[in-house]
Amino acid sequence: MHTEGMILVTVVAESVLEHRLVRDAAACGSRGWTICEARGQGSRGIRADEFEGANVRLETLVPQSVADRFLEILARDYFPKYAVVAWTTGVDVVRAGKYA
Repeated sequence: MHTEGMILVTVVAESVLEHRLVRDAAACGSRGWTICEARGQGSRGIRADEFEGANVRLETLVPQSVADRFLEILARDYFPKYAVVAWTTGVDVVRAGKYA
């Protein structure tokens, strides 16, 4: 089966940012994403989600150029102000045309 290399961008952020993250991912060229609720502990400790709201995990499969643009926006507009982490993973996907 033929596969093609893509980038999986994963972002974990405060749930209040969900709509902004989706808007910015789409503006960078993402054609789709998956979002689910996320829990965990990091450098800021455990979130008291009943008070602060849950976290969300956004994942999107994109070409490298889209990943780079999205990460630049995250670094500029989100990292300084919000509890947001992001990482990329190189993946091989089937039907890459759906994502690029």
